[in-house]
Order: sequence, then C-alpha cells, then structure tokens
Amino acid sequence: MSELFKDLKPNTIWQHFDAINEIPRASTKEEKIIEYMVDFGNALGLETIADRIGNVIIKKPASIGKENSPTVVLQGHLDMVHQKEVNSDFDFKTQGIQMYIEGDWIKAKGTTLGADNGIGVAAIMAVLSSVSIEHPQIEALFTIDEEVGMTGAEAIQRNQLSGRILLNLDTEEEDEIIIGCAGGVDVEIEETLPTEVLDENYNFFEIKIDGLTGGHSGMDIHLNRANAIKVLAIVLNKLEAQIAKINSGTLTNVIPRYGNAIIAVKSDYNIVEEIGKIQEQIRVEFSKTDKELSISLNKVSKQYSVLKKDAQTKFLKALQEIPHGVYSFTKGMSELVQTSNNVAKINLEEGYYNIACHTRSSVDTERDVLVAKIKDVYNSATVNEVGPYPGWKPQPNSNLLTTAKSCFKTIHNKEAQVKSIHAGLECGILSGTFPDMEMVSFGPNIRGAHSPEERLQISSTQIFWELLVMILDKV
Repeated sequence: MSELFKDLKPNTIWQHFDAINEIPRASTKEEKIIEYMVDFGNALGLETIADRIGNVIIKKPASIGKENSPTVVLQGHLDMVHQKEVNSDFDFKTQGIQMYIEGDWIKAKGTTLGADNGIGVAAIMAVLSSVSIEHPQIEALFTIDEEVGMTGAEAIQRNQLSGRILLNLDTEEEDEIIIGCAGGVDVEIEETLPTEVLDENYNFFEIKIDGLTGGHSGMDIHLNRANAIKVLAIVLNKLEAQIAKINSGTLTNVIPRYGNAIIAVKSDYNIVEEIGKIQEQIRVEFSKTDKELSISLNKVSKQYSVLKKDAQTKFLKALQEIPHGVYSFTKGMSELVQTSNNVAKINLEEGYYNIACHTRSSVDTERDVLVAKIKDVYNSATVNEVGPYPGWKPQPNSNLLTTAKSCFKTIHNKEAQVKSIHAGLECGILSGTFPDMEMVSFGPNIRGAHSPEERLQISSTQIFWELLVMILDKV
C-alpha cells in the first residue's frame, strides 16, 4: 500500500482501493481487473468463478455460529468511468490513478477517482479477506460494464447465486439507504446531410468549449449545469457560419464538459467580436453552475467541406429542440426526478452525424413518450433504442430494510433517508432475475462522480464500513 493511505482507517479497505486503482478498468475493457479479482479470490483459498462474460463471483463460508443465517450477496461493479481534464496527458491504459488527500477527501490529479464503484469493491474485498468479521455465508458478485451497458448484470443467471439478500455498495450519499432506481435506454441518431466546398473567400476556425462542470447524467441532471453540446448549438446558431465538423461527449451517462466545432466564415466577417459577445451571454446564463466556462477561437489552415445552408438550418434547429435535462419530477416528491434526457455525444464530419442520448425514467410509459419526442425532432434520421434496462421497484416493507435502518440509527443516532434515485443501479436488472431477493444499496459520500472533480470522503468511508459490518452481523 502506498504511503498515502498507511494511516487511514479501516486500513484494509484503503489497501484494496489503492491496489485496484493501479489497474485500468474502463467499461468493456476490464480484462486486467477481472484477472486481478480471480487471483485475489484464489489466493484466499475461496471458491472463485469468472463467468463467460467476465463477472467474478467469490464465495466465502459463514463465520462459526452464522452457518444458519441467510446467505448474503455483496455486489459492486468493477468498471469505472475514465474521464480526464481536456489538457491532461494522463493515459488510463498505462497509468494508475494519481491520488492525493485534501482535508477529509481523497481526490485524483486531473482524472476521475474511481471511487464509483471502486470503494464498494474494496469494501467487499475487505470482508472477504477478513479473519475477524462475523458474517453469514457470502457470495461476492463483481459485475462488469455497469457504467455503459450493464451487460454484466444482464448476464447473471438464477443458478449462479443462492443468496436471497443483496447489499449493493454503489450509492454516493452516506445518509441514504436506496431501495429503488430509474431504468433507462440509450437513443442513437444518425443521418447524412448534403455538403459543399466553398471558395477562397472563406476562412476556417475551430471553436472550443471548455471548463464546464459536467457530472453524472442521472444524479446531477437536475442541477441545470451547462451541456457542451447544447452550448455549441447556441453558439453555432448565433454565428453567420457554415459547419464542417463537430465533436463533443464521451459516454452516455456523462454530461459533456467540452466540445469543439470547425466552421467556415466569410473573410470579412468579424467572428472574434461575435464570439466575445456570445461567450459573455452564455457565461451570465451559467454563472452559478459553470464558472470556468470558456469559448475559444483558433484559425485553421485546412479546408473542409461544409453543410449546405438549408441542411444546416434544419440540423441546428433539431439540436436546439432535442430535450436535455429534467422532463418531469415524481408526483409528491418534488426533489426526485422521474424522467430526464442527457444529450451525451455528437460527432459530425463530411455531412454524416451521429448523436447519442441517455433517457432515464422510473415510469416506462413516460420514458417511451420522451423517446418519441426525440424521434419526432429527428423524423428524417435513423433513430434506434439501444440497451434498455429496467428500473428497481422499491420494497419499503422488506425485513432487510428494517435491519439496515436499525443499524443505521445505531451508528448515526438518526434515521436514514430511505429513497429511490434517478440513477441506474444494477439492482433493477438483478431484481428481475431474482424477484424474491431483498435488496438495499448504500455507500459513503462521493462527490463529482463521472468527472475529474470526483472525490471520496475519508470519514464517511469509515462510517460506511461500520454500517456494512453491522448489517452483516445482524441479518
């Protein structure tokens, strides 16, 4: 373990967190972390299985005296969101996360931290490696690809697990016990538009949008932060320019933080002055949420084909009209988003464009209504729904929740906030595969997930560990 964590408690969690943060583990590219987890389980002498898709299951017998207690599934996901500052030269493929401590928080230098869901995985590893914790039989389930497609959870079969209690350790608020979540679907749009080549009376420029806050497309969608794609749409709509290229966004569950476009303007057009005016207006609009927002302009020497004007007018109109942000809140729960859409990725080049969104909802019929609105905006394009996943229906009267609430009150000396959330958790899929399984989700305080601002609270992690250990003892 690095010197950074040697004095932190509980020491075993930090040891495991430090180790897995040395391993690249982007969604769909988890080969190294899968191998590490298999070696970890085998080294402990525990039954360890990697299934055909890469999920790892490690089984640990019950402590003496706990043999008759119900088997508990401890669940977390191995993958993490790989995001970095736009000017960072960090290489996720070869470098371990560069962590540091600032006050009560663990942070990373210019990248995501991987606390989502690395700290949950580390906590499960600490239970598996412990020789002193009292616990029933454990089935540790480490899934792959949670952040992109949840294909790991979807691949789990009924015969792989015997437990009927599941503790999901993928929550980011210390005060909450989660018992429900939204479902969602990716919406992919593509179309080819007519282009033309301009004469020598045009100059080409690159516009860059940078400094946005970004964040999680579920947990942060209600905060009305700037979306780089939507900002680009505003800028391009205000300019007397023709578009050659656009690129913004990386993952559908991330609010895009930066983007760029290459445009052509007539040589006598004062684009520098226009960009200055637009930047000032947009900065005022997002002054509370995106204080570092910037729009820069650089001349480029290369010539490009550009969208024809009529096609561009239609394209920009659709880009402005496509819904982004909260569509509705849950009735009677004004702080809980019911349905939303994140315009997550766009790429336009040589007339061909593709756009990807992530539409979430706890009500399937309303999700379908919102997807239909997107299809209506892009009525001439090809629009496909990809990888739909179900929500997790709350079980407010389960015995597991009663136990978890009691343990929470003992540790915190206050009542837990029992909630459903607008993010997607694998519990939605797993509850469909195991309809009789009781589930709750909890975790320590994590802020800024899915962005380079991600950070993990040290003191909260210690309390999270106490709660996990107590629940294992009481179930």
